[in-house]
Amino acid sequence: PCFVSQLKSVKSDGYCAVQISYLSNKNANKPLAGHFKKNNCEPLKYSIEFRINEGDKFSVGEKLEVNIFNVGDYVRVTGVSKGKGFAGVMKRHGFKGGRASHGKNSVMRKPGSVGAGSDPSRIWKGKKMPGRYGGYTVTYKNLEILKIDKQRNLLFIKGSVPGANNGLVSVVR
Repeated sequence: PCFVSQLKSVKSDGYCAVQISYLSNKNANKPLAGHFKKNNCEPLKYSIEFRINEGDKFSVGEKLEVNIFNVGDYVRVTGVSKGKGFAGVMKRHGFKGGRASHGKNSVMRKPGSVGAGSDPSRIWKGKKMPGRYGGYTVTYKNLEILKIDKQRNLLFIKGSVPGANNGLVSVVR
């Protein structure tokens, strides 16, 4: 289960939000432990903040479980996609590659020309080039809740859920 670890208000912070935390953290450093102590909570490992309306009622220390969802609800699921390391232009951007015939021996997976020569004398920002691929924050919308297991605190969602196995995701109605 998740716990409400902090409430933010327009008066004190300039906006309304609720901070939800998960998983007990016995090795919390002093700043983190102090943050939770100020809000009368035990230190928790992962925290995420959600914007709320001024009229929404939450209390610090409140336990949030899967019973806040209903079967048939449509939710947004956000997580960090699987990282694929340093990738070339064919894998990262779907480039076609060079010809494999007529004496072209080393350009099969290369990007080709990358821009004009003497006038800009540089590469334009945003040029599609090789680099780190994956590891982005991804949100899938309108995923349906098929089943809820209240005993084990599990949601069964129809569709893709971003990220690796055992990764953390946020589910929002």
